[in-house]
Amino acid sequence: MELMGCGTALVTPFRRDGSVDEPALRALVLWQVESGIDFLVPCGTTGEASTLTEVEWLRAIEVVVAAAGGRVPVFAGCTHNSTHEAVARVQKLSQVHGLTGVLSANPYYNRPSQEGQYQHFRAIAEATELPVLLYNIPSRTGANLEPATVLRLAELKNVIGVKESSGNIAQITELLTTAPRSFKVFAGDDGLALPVLALGGAGLVSVASNVIPGQMARMVRAALENDWVDARRINRQFFRLMQAHFWEASPAPVKAVLHMLGRGEDVLRLPMVPVSDATRRRLERMVGELGMLVGVPSSGEDLRMF
Repeated sequence: MELMGCGTALVTPFRRDGSVDEPALRALVLWQVESGIDFLVPCGTTGEASTLTEVEWLRAIEVVVAAAGGRVPVFAGCTHNSTHEAVARVQKLSQVHGLTGVLSANPYYNRPSQEGQYQHFRAIAEATELPVLLYNIPSRTGANLEPATVLRLAELKNVIGVKESSGNIAQITELLTTAPRSFKVFAGDDGLALPVLALGGAGLVSVASNVIPGQMARMVRAALENDWVDARRINRQFFRLMQAHFWEASPAPVKAVLHMLGRGEDVLRLPMVPVSDATRRRLERMVGELGMLVGVPSSGEDLRMF
């Protein structure tokens, strides 16, 4: 399968007791696929992967792969600040039948140099036959993966692209204009999806598509097909919601919205906590104004938006 279009950075649903809610995760995957999403990314930043045990992490990926059933590509998050541990984990992912590839972010906390990041990602790529998608998210990891380093990594046979979440349009433009045409650059921020696509990006890895998968998939598809009128229309309609998912530390806001839609408990793992009451009220009003609660069974809660 060619990796292109809109992929969802899946949340990891938890039960009220804090355990991984496998039925809710399966249901989320099925809804995503049925809504037209192009690929899935479990156990990334949005999936709270850093709070999962290794057993939970691997099991969640297996659940997503099985639920997707080969209908869309699945790129599993595989990030660690120890290169040795990251290599060990990617080798375990290589044994997951049906997994398409891996997504690996900058080594966090260590703040390695460009050479350190190159050697880290090279070790991961050489430890697996799976396609590797780099993930540059300096706001979370404390390290920026510069275009020159990405271009060196692009020479490795199974490094196929990068999810760019630096927010630096000049840097992303440099990468898009210098990387090989076969190397795929994905927007990593919903709010920058259209600019990156206009510059030649291959798609978007989205947080918002957890709650509006069909709309985000259509927006990205329209942009890729040069239907900018429709792409801008959808972006204009849902841009406030895209921003709202970062009113507090992600994925707390998107989990709150999923709960409003009846698609999982509003449970996170420490040190992540649910959104404040004030943010929840703002989200409730926005979700109501967007008409997203049509057909959603009432929970008995006062959502205060009508």
